[in-house]
Amino acid sequence: MKRIIGLFVALVAYAGIALGAVNINSATKEQLESLNGIGPVKAQAIIDHRKKHGPFKKLEDVKNVDGVGDATFDKIKGDISLSGATKVETPAKAEPKKEAPKAAKPAAVKEEKKHEPAAKKEAKKHEPAAKAEEKKAGHAKEEKKAEPKKEKAADAKKADKKEAKEAPAKAAKKEAKEKADKKEAKEKADKKADKKAKKADDKKADEKK
Repeated sequence: MKRIIGLFVALVAYAGIALGAVNINSATKEQLESLNGIGPVKAQAIIDHRKKHGPFKKLEDVKNVDGVGDATFDKIKGDISLSGATKVETPAKAEPKKEAPKAAKPAAVKEEKKHEPAAKKEAKKHEPAAKAEEKKAGHAKEEKKAEPKKEKAADAKKADKKEAKEAPAKAAKKEAKEKADKKEAKEKADKKADKKAKKADDKKADEKK
C-alpha cells in the first residue's frame, strides 16, 4: 500500500514538472527572464550555476543560485521544469522609433544666419573700446580706494609734527612742575623743622624756670 502511495506521489510530482513551461536545465537567458521575479542578472546566474555544477536534479536546487531565495522560488516553481522543451516565446525586440522628418526651416531663419557674421564682426569692432572702458573704470576704482589711505597717511604725518612741536613745551611744563613740587616739599620740610626747633626752645625755657 505504501509503495502504491509513493508511486502515485512520484507520478503527480513528475506531472507537475512536465507542466512547467520553462526547462531550467536548457532554457536560454531570454527564456529564463520570462519567469516572474527573474531578471537579467538572476537569469545569467542560473546559467552560470548550471555550467559549473551541471543540470539541476530537483526544482528546489535552483535556490542554490545566488540571488534566488525562497520568495523567488515560490513565484517560479509552478512555471519551471527539469525536462522537456521550453514553451515560452522570447519577446520580439521592439523596432526603434523612426524620427519624423524635420520640417523645413522658414526663410526668416536663413535671413538671421546671413546677418549673423555681420553682427559678429560689428561686435568684435567694439570689443577693444569696451575693454578700454573697463580698464579705466578699474583704475578709477583703485584710485578711489587709495585716496582714504593717502588721507590717513597725511593725517598721521600732521599728528607727528604737532607732537614734535608740542614736545619741548610739555617737557618744560613737566620740569617746572617738578621744580615747584620740590620747592613746596622743601618749604614744608623747613616749616616742620622750624616748629620742632621752636618746641625744643620752649621746652628748654620751661626747664630753666
